[in-house]
Amino acid sequence: MTLPLGPTPTPPQKDAASVSWASWILVGLAIAAAVVLGVTLSTTNPGPTAPNESAATGETVTVAVSMRDMAYHPNVIEVPAGTHLIVELSNDDDMSHDLQIGDRRAELLAPGEQASFDAGVITAATEGWCTVAGHRQLGMVLDVVVTGGHDHDHGGAAAPSASVESASLAQDAVLPPAPTGTVHEYEWTVTEEVREVAPGHEQVVWLFDGQAPGPTLRGKVGDTFRLTLINDGTMGHSIDFHAGEVSPDAPMRTIDPGEELVYEFVAHRSGIWMYHCATAPMSLHIANGMHGAVIIDPPDLTPVDAEYSLVASAVWLGEREVGADAQRVADGDHDHTAFNGFPHQYIDAPLQAQVGDTVRFWVLDVGPDNPVSFHIVGELFDTVFTEGQYLIRDATDTGAQVMPLLPAQGGFVEVTFDEPGTYVFVNHVMTDAEKGQRGAIVVR
Repeated sequence: MTLPLGPTPTPPQKDAASVSWASWILVGLAIAAAVVLGVTLSTTNPGPTAPNESAATGETVTVAVSMRDMAYHPNVIEVPAGTHLIVELSNDDDMSHDLQIGDRRAELLAPGEQASFDAGVITAATEGWCTVAGHRQLGMVLDVVVTGGHDHDHGGAAAPSASVESASLAQDAVLPPAPTGTVHEYEWTVTEEVREVAPGHEQVVWLFDGQAPGPTLRGKVGDTFRLTLINDGTMGHSIDFHAGEVSPDAPMRTIDPGEELVYEFVAHRSGIWMYHCATAPMSLHIANGMHGAVIIDPPDLTPVDAEYSLVASAVWLGEREVGADAQRVADGDHDHTAFNGFPHQYIDAPLQAQVGDTVRFWVLDVGPDNPVSFHIVGELFDTVFTEGQYLIRDATDTGAQVMPLLPAQGGFVEVTFDEPGTYVFVNHVMTDAEKGQRGAIVVR
């Protein structure tokens, strides 16, 4: 049927009623077309129960995630843009957990339970977390990273992802015995490198000899330490050894990129001593990783079955190519805490001991601001040595429950494990323990 679009050469007998009916026909057809269009749109729109489904261009990806020790394992999932993500959750902890990603939430799982969670179509980087009160703040966060997609790659760099085992600041806590000889010579290069500083987060850190904390030095009273420091960074750096009793003018001066200096001192006093970059602002250089420990054994130090070294610090997150957020460092607003540079690392990789072992824990608080109250759950300390003196030694009818340390203070404790089990060590400043200063000792 053809509808007239303009004046029609109708015969003179065509009356006004005929023109009126033609107009109503046009209105009716327009309404019908609108209804058809609305039906078509509604059948292609997934509605609120399937957000972003229309953006799906990739395949369905299923990832197994374990919930334990107040964390998701793995805690980073990488998928191409447009992927339909299914998370197979298992609760391997001793308390209930769940998972929320975007506006979708998995059911609360009791210990030992499992469930399949449909996280929907992932079109942008997002964060998942446990909704149980306080669990998100304790570190139960799962990062979903978009890597570009099949036909959606616009040339942008994918967000970084790494595990504790690769390209991170995680360190072995085992402390070797003091080296032989009386003169110890080292050559360290200062570099600025991107490393993983917390689960799933990479940023620039400033390193002594490729480490943060820097290498732990050890010796005896009377030993000479000679360090050549080479600045291969992009800014001025320096080093200050608290174990040295020397004029700071020359050996602690800031050197520019490409320069080097030699710092030499004789260790006249025993203890665990901090070293750090002394370039202003010192808080920022320490926060970016430029700190470490020198252990000078007391002359009467007794043999033990094992020794561990734990350097306590705060962690500030920042932009990948910048490092710790300078303003938040100045404000004391830290994101995480750590022993030996990486939050919670000794929960995932516990320290080891045997029943009957006497174990010595050297602990240094490098701050830069927060105190440490070192405690081992289920044990008392038989020996406590801090800031140059024994508070108790080989005690049998008493003991100590904590070793309190202010920033730049250190010492050691000794414990003897009489029963097998998993013993958790913490900073008993509990909010900082929950931010990362905790670990486990598995005794068999």
